Amino acid sequence: MKTLLSCMIILTFVLSACSDSDGKTEIDIQQTSFNFAKEGGSEMLYILTQADITVRSSETWCQVTVQGSSQNTQQYKITVGANPLQEIRHAKLIVSAEGFEKEIPVEQEASFEEKGKYIVRENLTTRQLVDEMGLGINLGNTLDATGDWINPSSISNYETAWGSPIITKKMIEGYAKAGYSSLRIPVSWSNMMSDDYKIHPDLMDRVETILNWTLDCGMVAIINVHHENEWVKKVPTDNEAKKKFTSVWEQVCKRSKKYGDQLMFEPMNEIGYDEIWTPWGGTQNDKAKAFGYVNELNQLFVDIVRASGGNNAKRHLLMEVYNTGLEYAYDPLTKIPNDPANRIAVTMHYYTPATFAILGNGVDAGWGIGVPSWGTTEEFKELNDNMDLLKVNLVDKGIPVHCW
Repeated sequence: MKTLLSCMIILTFVLSACSDSDGKTEIDIQQTSFNFAKEGGSEMLYILTQADITVRSSETWCQVTVQGSSQNTQQYKITVGANPLQEIRHAKLIVSAEGFEKEIPVEQEASFEEKGKYIVRENLTTRQLVDEMGLGINLGNTLDATGDWINPSSISNYETAWGSPIITKKMIEGYAKAGYSSLRIPVSWSNMMSDDYKIHPDLMDRVETILNWTLDCGMVAIINVHHENEWVKKVPTDNEAKKKFTSVWEQVCKRSKKYGDQLMFEPMNEIGYDEIWTPWGGTQNDKAKAFGYVNELNQLFVDIVRASGGNNAKRHLLMEVYNTGLEYAYDPLTKIPNDPANRIAVTMHYYTPATFAILGNGVDAGWGIGVPSWGTTEEFKELNDNMDLLKVNLVDKGIPVHCW
């Protein structure tokens, strides 16, 4: 953004200031404001006068240098460095003479787009990024909605199929203003995908639009593969499923490789193999086999992301634990993937007690009946005890934990 020097004559203020023997001396200020890009730069301020004037800045980051005068025009160079802040900054140029003072506003763009949106902070640990994520919210029932009854001609048909309105920038801004620091964007990529596993550009564009709104609000964004369990579970044993999984993440990575560390990836959602093992049935060997499949999925995911280049080479990633269960996060059979970037956090879901977190009040699911409230002394103790288990078994060992 440049000062409109070509419009100097139109923008001129002719201001009466000082008196001399001939009457009033005119002070003709050629600019009414200055607007600088986030990178900073220099602009000239021209003042036509014979008066003895001074020009100073209200802020140290905005500097004024006298450049001399020519034919009663006094020249000042206004210099601004790059804005290191994630917010617009303001200063005032104060033009003074005897009996006269005029302020000229100076504004500089925020650096957020460059610093927060596309930059990977080299010294930022995954633990620190998880801390930045703070309170998060899930953008569910939107891009992850599925159903063979949904008209596949438009992404908006899927976005509204489960009762959600079309997502707008104002909604995302509302989340940020409400205090959320992170937003999970679950996506069912198969909704709009060709037979050769190419994601429809409309879906890819829509995901990126919402991603940009999220990042522009300063929130950490998480993109995953959601409601795709039927075929994702086959990846370790089926070459075609593996080809599809690889294709999806290669496309997502290619589209997202320019974004910085405020974007995280999550490989899948709540993958388990109940047909092989459950806590209520199956041998230890069966459990090892089931856990091994999830470990294999996580490792494949990490390998695909790291091989995609760009900022993905150092992107912070989430790894799914078996069925995203808390007790499985520190199970000896859960393996942290080999990662050359060493930027992985464990993610798990915490829906305890399920009768409150999952079921509506009074709903009888067979295994439990929904309750209307939570917060007894015993329930707080259960929560604290579970968080302590995660701390002792993972966090204290250098493994960050992200919990939904």
